Amino acid sequence: MAPSSPPIQAPEPDASAPGPATPKTRVSARGRLRTYFLTGIIVAGPLAITAYITWWFIALIDSFVKPLVPASYLPDHYLPFSIPGLGLVIAFLAVTLLGFLTANLVGRSVIEFGEVLLARTPVISGLYKGLRQIFETLFSANGTSFRTVGLVEFPVKGTWSVVFLSAPASPEVEGALQARNAAGADEMVGVFLPCAPNPTTGFFFYLPRSAVVEVHISVDDAAKLVMSAGVIQPEDPQGRLHAMAASLRAAQQAGDPAAQREPQDA
Repeated sequence: MAPSSPPIQAPEPDASAPGPATPKTRVSARGRLRTYFLTGIIVAGPLAITAYITWWFIALIDSFVKPLVPASYLPDHYLPFSIPGLGLVIAFLAVTLLGFLTANLVGRSVIEFGEVLLARTPVISGLYKGLRQIFETLFSANGTSFRTVGLVEFPVKGTWSVVFLSAPASPEVEGALQARNAAGADEMVGVFLPCAPNPTTGFFFYLPRSAVVEVHISVDDAAKLVMSAGVIQPEDPQGRLHAMAASLRAAQQAGDPAAQREPQDA
């Protein structure tokens, strides 16, 4: 009888050889590292840009205001270091004091006298009057310019762009436009169409009020929408609350015990 051959044993796995789970672990670690890096950028990016713009603005105001103040009145003259923001504080106090004096009779008389001198100065008078009208329109508490958001068909029909409504057209512009308009009855309104991602540049034109679709969102939300090229959508916390309430009512009607207990726990 032939002798039986010894049983064949499977080779033992080499501990030094990489297993099949090693590539998955490396990919997972790389993904976590990428996630941490992007999260750090999301957190640090806005903070860094905000700090840089704030510091630049403070330094700009300081460079304009501090040279106008005698050195003996500045704390920087007595301290071994410079105090940032001192010029901004001085400018704020000076502007507030100017507004206080303008509200009084004496200050109003001085301002009117200065305006008369500027009105008689060539070139400067037109520049001052134009700038004053712009500031009065933008910062007036009762003004409505650039506080209403709308949509217009631009640049081609069927495409809609975000605009800010300006003041209605003057009687001269209104008459000239209505003379060329077949209908001639619709009010003409000025609109400003900002360009993305820089909303300080854009197009200004007149349109019939019926061609503008007003949107009930804030100017801040519309500016974020333009600057982010549509990535940051307007927030609607009230709409989210209504949606959550509707979902809860639907779950209660479906007989979900957890949804029925939620109002009681609240």
